[in-house]
Amino acid sequence: MLTTGNRTFIVKRSRALRPAQVVMLAFAAAILMGTGLLSLPVAKNGDGNASFMEALFTATSAVCVTGHAVVDTATYWSLFGQAVIMILVQLGGLGIMSAALVVFMIAGRRMGLRRRMIAAEEAGVVNLSDVRRILVGLVVFSLTCEAIIAAFLTARFLSLEDTSFGTALWQGAFHAVSSFNNAGFALWSDNLVGFDHDWLVLMPIALGIIVGGIGYPVFLDLKKHRRRYARWSLHTKLTLSATGILLFVGTLAFLAMELGNPATLEPLDGHAKVLNAFFQSVTTRTAGFNAISQAGLHDESLLVSNMLMFVGGGSGSTAGGVKVATFAVLLLMVIGEARGGRQAEAFGRTLPVAVLRQSLAIAFLAINAVTFGTIALLAATPFSLSQCLFEVVSAFGTVGLSTGITPDLGHFGQSVLVALMYLGRVGPLTLAVALAARERDRMFTYPEERPLVG
Repeated sequence: MLTTGNRTFIVKRSRALRPAQVVMLAFAAAILMGTGLLSLPVAKNGDGNASFMEALFTATSAVCVTGHAVVDTATYWSLFGQAVIMILVQLGGLGIMSAALVVFMIAGRRMGLRRRMIAAEEAGVVNLSDVRRILVGLVVFSLTCEAIIAAFLTARFLSLEDTSFGTALWQGAFHAVSSFNNAGFALWSDNLVGFDHDWLVLMPIALGIIVGGIGYPVFLDLKKHRRRYARWSLHTKLTLSATGILLFVGTLAFLAMELGNPATLEPLDGHAKVLNAFFQSVTTRTAGFNAISQAGLHDESLLVSNMLMFVGGGSGSTAGGVKVATFAVLLLMVIGEARGGRQAEAFGRTLPVAVLRQSLAIAFLAINAVTFGTIALLAATPFSLSQCLFEVVSAFGTVGLSTGITPDLGHFGQSVLVALMYLGRVGPLTLAVALAARERDRMFTYPEERPLVG
């Protein structure tokens, strides 16, 4: 209220939404729109229409680029329904990458000058006037990658018996969008199990998953500095090195543990064993396609899958999880402590304390979400700890892999997975942005006192 002379004016403060809130509301709106479209009778094969939970679960899974399903995508949904799913996946994938770029740049304006300069150098941007140019580049990059993958897949599907050009083109385009955006939806009832020997199908999809899961900021940095490795940002170096290590270690782990398993790798030829171990390592990085039975995996393989799904892909990418950079930062922090309390270092750079705090906060959120989600499923369903944990980590990591229990979880269990998919898609991003935006330099510190830990 403002008083001037004999007049009193009421001044209303505008409460503009914060960037993180805009992202959350935008994704919620897309999910509701998708639910409405998938609830239409035209979206379902046969008579009637999908139930609210079926439509909500599928829309959430598509917008959050997860791939979890309570119904068979290939037979339950009509061509219209499948097209809606593909569009939602595309919007979800482009949306999260665009949102990540924009909100981090907007949050950067609220940081100190030094931190803004560091953030600009890391992201390859100068100011907000670059947003339009970067977003256009992001869309072009995404559509170009999808077009290349679709061309390879269409040619391969066309070479198969009894496949028309129109069918091959649709299958190629659908799986290109699904793979690049790390969604995991497929147009066959057994997902990709029927192609477990086919390098010309699994490898393009695997490459699409890897490229989409690395993140546009990395490719922007590579384009800017090309072969000048020394000029690459620390984020690029951490993302690429951690991705390569996890893919290699995951492949070896699945080969070692599943080689003699008659339900997975044992019946396959030698080259197919390597192909499927590699594909399993790739798809657990938040894609959700499966070329071997997930229900047939040994318990130790399920645990390795949980670990890979929890880590996920690159920041600002279509992948979920806590992100490989977060995992790398935490690992470097542990290594620093093991070396006598030294600061976390990598590639000749010291990691800021703020980054360590943010990584710990994201990991803490993820661990608690997985823990409480698992407890909820154990309390509400008859399934084992191993099955429930796999389902929960897969949902939170926006992976979409399942041992086959998703349709039998009941409405409550499926609602838990809906919440986890949404939280796993927007939660780590919004938390990171909120922490970055609130970060301020303070001119004083309290006296230090060390508590007993460990």
